[in-house]
Amino acid sequence: MFDNIEGFLQGQNNLMPIRYSYSEIQKMTKGFKEKLGEGGYGCVYKGMLRSGYAAAIKVLGKSKANGQEFISEVATIGRIHHVNVVRLIGFCAMRSKRALVYEFMPNGSLEKYLFSQEGIIPLSCKQMYDISRGVARGIEYLHRGCDMQILHFDIKPHNILLDENFNPKVSDFGLAKLYPTDNSMVSLTAARGTMGYMAPELFYKNIGHISYKADVYSYGMLLMEMAGRRRNLNAFADHTSQIYFPLWIYDQFKEGKEIEMGEATEQEREMVRKMVITALWCIQMKPSDRPSMSNVVEMLEGDVEALGMPPKPFLTPQDVPVEDE
Repeated sequence: MFDNIEGFLQGQNNLMPIRYSYSEIQKMTKGFKEKLGEGGYGCVYKGMLRSGYAAAIKVLGKSKANGQEFISEVATIGRIHHVNVVRLIGFCAMRSKRALVYEFMPNGSLEKYLFSQEGIIPLSCKQMYDISRGVARGIEYLHRGCDMQILHFDIKPHNILLDENFNPKVSDFGLAKLYPTDNSMVSLTAARGTMGYMAPELFYKNIGHISYKADVYSYGMLLMEMAGRRRNLNAFADHTSQIYFPLWIYDQFKEGKEIEMGEATEQEREMVRKMVITALWCIQMKPSDRPSMSNVVEMLEGDVEALGMPPKPFLTPQDVPVEDE
């Protein structure tokens, strides 16, 4: 595995990220003093670069599959420069000791602002709308802006980081795949991603091919949670109709009802309406019915009156009425 990683790094001299030694990583983090978070991959620590800038340093634990996540992350993110994608500053690869050095995001992940946690000041409707547009632009860039098409496969609130001005940046490319831009179909041996955000074609082979539209679906689920400020799936909802939020909101909109927003301005109601309708288009069962990310950006930035209602969204192909087939 280590030779695999080493071979890859040796052949990638044109990559921008700096290669650090493990002792430099220890020095940057002052001996791994301040832990920012922890996940299945390992831990993230706060570090300081020689330039005086703060960094987030992800120290990877035991790698699964011949170091593929590490290679994915360096290969993918190493070639990207976009205001809405987190920047990889450098990496460390000394046999089993592997780390990734990113720009530091002082406001952490979107997740803590979405599902109101104690002590967290909620984001305004305008901030949430601006974040949704930034994320859409970041994903659009991954799909179309580079010499390779990058499919993320794990778009969710936890992987959207916020800088000091709450500008969003797409992060965590451990599951990402690179494809030539003319490659419309993708082969995947195993479903990848996070339950609740994964596109149905990753489970049901008869819906359509796996493509960049899988990220569009995940983005739609994220956008719906941003608009409603609640999880899409809630088994403890008061009414059974509210268990799957997108279905419930679809029925509300069909009946001409709005989301309950308290004392919201007309402009704020419009923003939320735009986010909901765009999300409903993104989470269509068939990939071919979903818009591209370029269309999503246009929908969010365009006039709400120009948005038509999509067909009803369903969780699984079994739910779709037979006459629609």
